Amino acid sequence: MSNPKETGSRPEKGAAGSSRSRAKSAVAAQTAAAGRRPEPAAPKPKTARGEATRRAILSAAERVIGEQGFNEASIGSITREAGVAQGTFYIYFASKDDVFSELVADMGRMLRHAISEATAGIADRLDAERAGLHAFLTFVAAHPELYRIVQEAQFVDHKAYLAYFRTFAEGYREGLALAAENGDIRPGDADIRAWALMGIARSLGEYSVVFGSAASIDEMVDTAHEMIVHGLAAVSDRGDGHA
Repeated sequence: MSNPKETGSRPEKGAAGSSRSRAKSAVAAQTAAAGRRPEPAAPKPKTARGEATRRAILSAAERVIGEQGFNEASIGSITREAGVAQGTFYIYFASKDDVFSELVADMGRMLRHAISEATAGIADRLDAERAGLHAFLTFVAAHPELYRIVQEAQFVDHKAYLAYFRTFAEGYREGLALAAENGDIRPGDADIRAWALMGIARSLGEYSVVFGSAASIDEMVDTAHEMIVHGLAAVSDRGDGHA
């Protein structure tokens, strides 16, 4: 964006100047509405107190945006929820877009950590799949607003949305490829398998959070994991899982 105080420009006078000023204001408003950020993200806080305030704003934004949606949520409603002055928001975040992108990244980091902890020390890949799915659905149940925010990111911040799922898929693909190499699971396209398994987890999360399913996490995990392990084929008389 051009600097309104740029040297060498002449001040505008009269009706023509006013019209041009109004036109510039309209363009600026349209630019803001389009979600373009006029400033880079604010620097990370250097003190524990500053980080606590930043986290409080993020937690408030998670609740407000998750419940109201990105367009309806305002910075004022976020700061009221956080119990801080509106000006404090801009110390830590450049815009509502900035805090939204951080929430999407936050969800990815926390979820990957939760799944990593849940599957640590599990040698069998199929057992790890079960534990990971259970950890995912447990996390989603505890953070329904964050789950809705990630869904909305497809339309609000497509770059953050793609990064969220691609990061998951890459780690998933590597784990499946290693399990196949070690003989823990059948050989197969690890990338397609990763996206298929992510799709199961994502759909069950939506089934729980968005559609309000009455099914328990254990019920969902038991049914999905049985299908992952055995597929949909009818069990034969031989008991090998194939018709």
